Amino acid sequence: MNTRSLLEQLLQSGSKYLGNQSGVANKSQADSKDPLSGFLSGAAGGALAGSAMSLLLGSKKARKATGNLAMYGGLAALGVVAYKAYNNWQATQAGMPQSPPQTVDRLSGAQAEEHSQAILRALIGAAKADGHIDARERALIDGEIAKLGADSELARWFDQELGKPLDPAEVAAASRSPEMAAEMYLASVLIVDEDSFMERAYLQELGRQLQLQPALLTELEQQARRALPLTSG
Repeated sequence: MNTRSLLEQLLQSGSKYLGNQSGVANKSQADSKDPLSGFLSGAAGGALAGSAMSLLLGSKKARKATGNLAMYGGLAALGVVAYKAYNNWQATQAGMPQSPPQTVDRLSGAQAEEHSQAILRALIGAAKADGHIDARERALIDGEIAKLGADSELARWFDQELGKPLDPAEVAAASRSPEMAAEMYLASVLIVDEDSFMERAYLQELGRQLQLQPALLTELEQQARRALPLTSG
């Protein structure tokens, strides 16, 4: 599976959709509380494949985060922010080896793919935290993922992830290193709406399951706010 390529495409096409599909799609989203209305109107007007990402990440905050990630370089941006947060935290830990964090932006091949798959799993989990992905939305997302050229194995994996009951412990189990755990948590911070009790509770439990120290969690959240504006207004 080429998860890294799919994740990059989702971020980049999401940016194009959010940045360029003004007019009918945006008006429909503003005029309706149904998240599908804007998507369907946009699709009728030739919306880009990024509609899959904007539908998956349903909150206003998440849509802004997606656009910012693409603007700053997609997946690499997440790795850079995770690197800075992890490196800052590492420097405060007495007796801890000060080796450069191996974040996704510094990896290639199988290691980069493993990190990308874990990050995508975290994104899907965070998107499900508000319970907004129903069967009809899943069908639409599956169709858009197919348009992005995902191979059959990856498409099946993506569909399985969408269909799983939300379980922070299961999401966290994808982590294989402290840096990967930090990236997964950072990706989730970019998606959840902190004003939602349910989403914030999910994020807190995910941090616990990832076994990240409170000081590192705080550093990740602070770096996310500094690097990528996440205001909901």
